[in-house]
Amino acid sequence: MDGEIRREWFDKDYYKALGVPKNASPADIKKAYRKLAQKFHPDANAGNKDAEERFKEVSAAHDVLADPERRQQYDRVREMAASGAGFGVGGFPGAGAAGRRGRVRVEGSPFGTEGGGFADIGDLGDLFSVFRGGRGGSGGGGRQQSPGSDLETEVRVSFDQAMQGTTVPLRIQGPATCPDCGGSGAEPGTSPKTCPECKGTGSVAVNQGFFSMSRPCMECGGTGRLIEHPCSECGGSGSVRRTREFSVRIPPGVKDGARIRLSGRGESGGAGSAAGDLFVVVRVAPHKLFGRKDSDLTLQLPVTYAEVALGANVEVPTLNGPVTLKVPPGTPSGKTFRIRGKGAPRPRKGGSGDLLVTVKVDVPSKLSKEEKQLLSQLRDLEQESPRKRLKV
Repeated sequence: MDGEIRREWFDKDYYKALGVPKNASPADIKKAYRKLAQKFHPDANAGNKDAEERFKEVSAAHDVLADPERRQQYDRVREMAASGAGFGVGGFPGAGAAGRRGRVRVEGSPFGTEGGGFADIGDLGDLFSVFRGGRGGSGGGGRQQSPGSDLETEVRVSFDQAMQGTTVPLRIQGPATCPDCGGSGAEPGTSPKTCPECKGTGSVAVNQGFFSMSRPCMECGGTGRLIEHPCSECGGSGSVRRTREFSVRIPPGVKDGARIRLSGRGESGGAGSAAGDLFVVVRVAPHKLFGRKDSDLTLQLPVTYAEVALGANVEVPTLNGPVTLKVPPGTPSGKTFRIRGKGAPRPRKGGSGDLLVTVKVDVPSKLSKEEKQLLSQLRDLEQESPRKRLKV
């Protein structure tokens, strides 16, 4: 049992705290947590006690629900509480001062109490050892602290930078791995030691009569390790609050809204645990000429009536300089031509997409006297109306 089982699990609905259903996927839980953590983060709500408490609540919910094993344990607690299982002293197993013993009804007990009965428990750690089928011994390993929280930030780049690739500086402020102890929590030159009480497992066996159970080691707090000489910089926590500056590489062809993951660049997880990840959301500024459709670029190309009627070779801009597009005679306005390999770079597949050029007849708003005369002559020469198909 990992020793992190808490009494508040009986009272707090972590799914409700994150605004997700009980069958929410890990991705949905992470998404909900990020949104709420960003909204209620102390840095964005200085002096707001309500926001601070809400931030603690969603953080506690995420710590439990993001870990598959702890989430399963939490669900079992909630199911037991909802079923109205009989509790002993104070209506709660282990209620009251530390060390007080309670009783929990075990219906159809596998431990020999016919028709159900009461099994003594020392604390919530023992309780869950019962439900997990704990049998003497330590449970096979010390408690692993939860990794640090993931962080998310945004960077803005120009369209040209997104097409060519670039390096963007980042500045992140918050909990980070202590630079002195490297996150171990121990003073440089020393190391955490294995707890002699639990031999590094984080739990100790307790004989409860009919069966043996385990509970968190009181000596090390369930971590399986002791820090005899805490780091003077972080006080043994393994993390400090500081400003970190580094760079992120934006690959050529990146799309607007793309998320780049930087492993281990998130918040520190504390002594002996891994840091979270940093997700960088890329925002690409629009281009004055080009649009984008996946790996293809799009372009509206103005042409004259004479060019589409008679045909012409028209210069077309691309990311790598102009090229010539052959417009056949009689090309209708709105027709799209594909110029191979002149689109956006493909970060994963390699190569580039295409440039989709849509011709659009540009009707002049002002005409010279000579132009009017020539167009009048053309109109008089036209023998077929383009609207003849509209006749009913």
